[in-house]
Amino acid sequence: MHEKPEQSVIKVLAYFDIFNYPLTTEEIYFFLGHKTHPDEVALLLQQMINDGQIFKLGNFYSLQNNPALQERRINGNNKAAALINTAYRVGAFLYQFPYVRGIGISGSLSKNFADQNTDIDFFIITKANRLWIARTVMHLFKKLTFLTGRQHWYCMNYYIDEEALRIEEENIFTATELITLLPVCGNGTMDRFFELNNWTTIYFPNQPGIKHSHYARRSSWLKKATEWLFNNRLGNALDNYLMHLTTRRWITKEQQQRVNVNGNRMGLRTGKHFSKPNPVYFQKKVLDALDSRLKKVSGVNRLIS
Repeated sequence: MHEKPEQSVIKVLAYFDIFNYPLTTEEIYFFLGHKTHPDEVALLLQQMINDGQIFKLGNFYSLQNNPALQERRINGNNKAAALINTAYRVGAFLYQFPYVRGIGISGSLSKNFADQNTDIDFFIITKANRLWIARTVMHLFKKLTFLTGRQHWYCMNYYIDEEALRIEEENIFTATELITLLPVCGNGTMDRFFELNNWTTIYFPNQPGIKHSHYARRSSWLKKATEWLFNNRLGNALDNYLMHLTTRRWITKEQQQRVNVNGNRMGLRTGKHFSKPNPVYFQKKVLDALDSRLKKVSGVNRLIS
């Protein structure tokens, strides 16, 4: 991306400005679109403050001169710190479901933020050609969590299997989600996933090396036994049936224009090797919001695709 350093800073702050989330110097360095040194970023930020391009809110930087954002961020970070250990424990538990090969924490919690409405979102990798068996069993379990009021701990939103480790949509939204993903379990699967998606360095060349799973858990005897039971033609047929059944249900939901508790349209893209939120809704909404913000900033190239 051919852009000046200050343009890159504006892009970073504009993206997180969508979520009213000011950033530290270290975070801005991490999300910059060009290779640089942390010391150069600190000097650049001070110059941009002096020029009135950005604002400093305590230890954070923002395009908005709004001190309330600092308090909101600090409170959100404190709530995230209290919730993250629970997320790792739940992720390690979910890893014991049949055919699960990798678990990662995604969503706002992976970016160190939580509020009273925050869910624990999970990114899940399954064995090849067994995604729909795994997803169905996990979502049947989730229905039971409504009885204890802990359904928000088990938001399993994004599934891929080992045949689709490289993410199809390559843009600043998916790149941000990928480099902030917190690996939990995987026994090597998560490592391969990050290696195959190293295209994210095009957007964020200052990111560190490959992440490694927090836990390296062995599969339980129950998980192994269940997989043995369906590692045959019956398993193939059942996986295909569950894929078609779920697809029909979600087509109906989209036609009815259903929304979730946050008021966002519900949609699911399905295939043999993936089950993920329809990018037409939230992902496109974020990219459009970023495009709109950058249009308002003179001299910033809108390179968000």
